[in-house]
Amino acid sequence: MPEVPPRPGIAERLSRMIQLPTVSAELDRRGAEPFDAFVALLAELYPLTHEHLTLERHTEFGLLFHWKGRAEASDGPLVLMAHYDVVPVDETDSWTYPPFEGRIAEGSVYGRGALDDKGPLIVVIEAVENLLASGFTPARDVYLSFGGNEETYGTAAQAIASAFQERGIVPWLVVDEGGAVVDAPLPFVPGSAAMIGVGEKGIATIELSARGDGGHASTPPPVTAVRRVARAVDRLGPSTFRARTPKAVSRMLEQLSGSAKGPARLLLRALAAAPWLNARVFAALGGEPAALVRTTVAATMQSGGTAANVIPSQASAILNLRIALGETTAQAADRVRRRVADKLVSVRLVDASEPSPESRTDTPAFGLLEQALAVSHPGIPAVPYVMMAATDSRHFHRFSPSVFRFAPLEMSSAQRAAIHGVDESVQIAALERGERFHRALIEGLQ
Repeated sequence: MPEVPPRPGIAERLSRMIQLPTVSAELDRRGAEPFDAFVALLAELYPLTHEHLTLERHTEFGLLFHWKGRAEASDGPLVLMAHYDVVPVDETDSWTYPPFEGRIAEGSVYGRGALDDKGPLIVVIEAVENLLASGFTPARDVYLSFGGNEETYGTAAQAIASAFQERGIVPWLVVDEGGAVVDAPLPFVPGSAAMIGVGEKGIATIELSARGDGGHASTPPPVTAVRRVARAVDRLGPSTFRARTPKAVSRMLEQLSGSAKGPARLLLRALAAAPWLNARVFAALGGEPAALVRTTVAATMQSGGTAANVIPSQASAILNLRIALGETTAQAADRVRRRVADKLVSVRLVDASEPSPESRTDTPAFGLLEQALAVSHPGIPAVPYVMMAATDSRHFHRFSPSVFRFAPLEMSSAQRAAIHGVDESVQIAALERGERFHRALIEGLQ
């Protein structure tokens, strides 16, 4: 079947998506209108998808499209995931172009959601629309799962995954956001690599709270509630959790060693062969390397007090933990209690999501990802790694063995830093290659 090039105007279509401020954390203030408008925009921009695929609504924000394949595959369908909500914008930040304008300039599309996650969403639905225009039908069923509250840990994707379980459908392959095509994946590794998340860390929210004697600030007691909570937070340093290397990180190092040269190649191979040594080295490096090999803990919110001259009788702090693969949220909470070591500080596990299992890479499903990558990004290797942030795909990973986190878009270090930050943007050429990846992925199904 002849290849159908992407329709002109992918940048303009993404621009229109960005112009709709689907900020899930500001739903109470903005209302549901931007979300409803986004769903209507999809129907306008992708008429063939809406004509040939069935659409189910799960909760107010979950969209599930079903594309019937030529045959019933005994080992399940392909599920392509994305989300259309975005995080808020700090009005004090200085953007080059307004964050919800969707400005097209310098070969890129700028705006909140360009990379997280409307850019990855559009390359999925563009590929489907273009294949339908060519008269193509996939070899097996394909589902598009789009959630509208991923950024607020909402229930849309969870409801969709539950529907699959209730119907006894176990996907053969699930692909969601996560990794990307990056330059210099490690400081001493040259070239580009397609970093594909084979698992993701868990999440836990823990509240520390304490009570004490309140009163006038002119006569403070030796230990106030605020000081007790602050002391507890201070005890939760980087070494709170033991470092250990997941199998995925060892596989990542082994594969990246092929791109390194000289001493760097020898170092990577040594680290891959000795997980205990790698855990120590990465933990010492701090930042992203350390986060790959241990549970992290960060104090993100603090509260207490009513006035500048009043000692509060209670204080609290919220901790955000990212739980390493192989550990549990309950173990992490127990570890925090032992480190705080203060009976007068309450440690409460507010909510939690366990780490995912690791998906194997020696399977036909991962092979199909490599095959599609060879079409869209020739010569760039697929490299497994552990995703440190959370995605909607974790709900599928509870029962589906092949779940991978990869957006087939080139992202520089500056672009990755702009996600949830300032001047988020995606190159138009990257969108076109991303569409090509998903087209090849769907065409390669058997």
